[in-house]
Amino acid sequence: MGDYLLVENCLIMGEQSKQYVMRLRDMPSAERPREKLIESGPESLSVAELLAVILNVGTKKEEVLMMSERILKEYGEKTIVSQRDPKALQKELDIPLGKACQIVAAFEIGKRYFDKKPGRSVSIRNAKQAFNFLKEMQHSPKEHLKGLYLNSHYQIIHEEVISVGSLTSNIIHPREVYKPAIQYSAAAIIIAHNHPSGDIKPTKSDIEATIKIKKAGDILGIDLLDHLIIGKSKYLSLIEGGFCE
Repeated sequence: MGDYLLVENCLIMGEQSKQYVMRLRDMPSAERPREKLIESGPESLSVAELLAVILNVGTKKEEVLMMSERILKEYGEKTIVSQRDPKALQKELDIPLGKACQIVAAFEIGKRYFDKKPGRSVSIRNAKQAFNFLKEMQHSPKEHLKGLYLNSHYQIIHEEVISVGSLTSNIIHPREVYKPAIQYSAAAIIIAHNHPSGDIKPTKSDIEATIKIKKAGDILGIDLLDHLIIGKSKYLSLIEGGFCE
């Protein structure tokens, strides 16, 4: 009986240890994000720690550093920079609207400064270049549809997360894809979405949605140059593959 109780206690302790989360107040002062920023500068912080400084505090159900790490893991470091809709972040990440606003505002400040720096134009002329620019999407656990908006010289003038979730011709409307194109006077666009499974074989919905988006672009006079499906270290071009003819 004594042995049984000992095992049971160990199991219980194991359950408790799995659920234990290191809170900021439990961390040594020198390891807390804000203190590290003050003492060692921003370069000493990870992206998650920098985001934790911006968010400041967590919620009743989630400590701030855990929230920051989850946000970046689920949304992707590069992808979240392009999200401009706080309500979309709130819904997709299950975070308070105020914190979603903080994230959008912080990255918008950075983008506005970065956009003013000379020599940052990136040209995309083929599927491989587009994949190299967007390959971080392969690590996202959720399906994202992202748009690259190009000028007449095929330089990227804007990038945007169009949607998060399964890509279907019924859910993805061309107006969502082409609204930023009109706003930024783009001459052409490239869209891409990831398959978290790693399989890059296009679904029927992938093909139907692409055809629908391409026809809308023909009417608007904005070329859909490509639609990439991004998997684990590989990609498929629906246009080059002749799936949308």
